[in-house]
Amino acid sequence: MSLPNCSIDPKILVSAKEEFLQKGFAEASLREICQKAGVTTGALYKRFSGKEELFAAVLEPTLKDINALSEAVEQSNYEHLERAEMQAVWDMSEATHQRWIEFLYSRYDGFKLLLCCSAGSVYANFLNDFVAENTKHTLAFVEKAFARGLTKNRIDEDELHILLTAYWSTLFETIIHDFSKEKALHHCSIITKFFNWQAVLGF
Repeated sequence: MSLPNCSIDPKILVSAKEEFLQKGFAEASLREICQKAGVTTGALYKRFSGKEELFAAVLEPTLKDINALSEAVEQSNYEHLERAEMQAVWDMSEATHQRWIEFLYSRYDGFKLLLCCSAGSVYANFLNDFVAENTKHTLAFVEKAFARGLTKNRIDEDELHILLTAYWSTLFETIIHDFSKEKALHHCSIITKFFNWQAVLGF
């Protein structure tokens, strides 16, 4: 029994990413993806059950990086909480926002797919789903800080969701509006002036 030819997998993923970026998930054609990759549709279906699974495979590296960063930030926040260093939590300096931009732009295609090309897929509500998860973890953190007397404000879950939607939107919009990386980094100075999470949460 011969082993599957794994050398065609990267070709399929590269072709799929190009097709999804050009046409969006809903309008993307598996036949076109196969044609550009130089493979048969049969070869594609041996690897992916359909367009949804292929789209998920293209997004997998970006989604893994998002999850890894979220876990690292949460761990850092709780370490600051243990040391009662609340001013270090969600530092809203321009350098902090520039690090977010560096993260986004080093994964530009993945975020472009999530934010602009995912209609019709399970990722169509990426922003809302991302913010909902962020809200859940943030609220749990703030409640623990409040219980320890390290923050003086309590915030409603719905209100926090709205604020976090606004915050992440202004970062993600740089990609939605095709800002150059240079322009996006400059935009960070405006974000710094506009948002003050320490004041909102009473750190």
